[in-house]
Amino acid sequence: DDDDDDDDDDDDDDDELFPADGVGNGFDIVHVNILEEWIDSMTDKLPELTSFILPTGSKISAQLHVARCVCRRAERRVLPLVKDGVCDPNAMKYLNRLSDFFFSAARWSNYCDGREEVQYRRFTRGARQRNRVVVNLREEEKKD
Repeated sequence: DDDDDDDDDDDDDDDELFPADGVGNGFDIVHVNILEEWIDSMTDKLPELTSFILPTGSKISAQLHVARCVCRRAERRVLPLVKDGVCDPNAMKYLNRLSDFFFSAARWSNYCDGREEVQYRRFTRGARQRNRVVVNLREEEKKD
């Protein structure tokens, strides 16, 4: 019978598969949104990134960079579970935002401590070599 709802491959059913009950069946997207708000509030005064940065700065910043790496590893481990349908995709989104939060918090920590940031830039388009450029976050602060 073509009217059978069980054969539907729609992604709209994800909400029904993983109800956000706080017990383990699902992950409420509100947590992802909260992280995004925190990230935005930290990055408001920071200079926009136009190149890679090296994880340098204070001890707190270093610990936040390590936390980010651990979070990225967890994200890679959760991906197959999401693909197999045994894990809520919102948990994957949360881990992604959480690693971005740790990155932003590390930059924010260096900003608050008056630390410099080491960027890794190519000076000419197509250059193979990158150079380290030290940037004072307070001097490069966004101007409103």
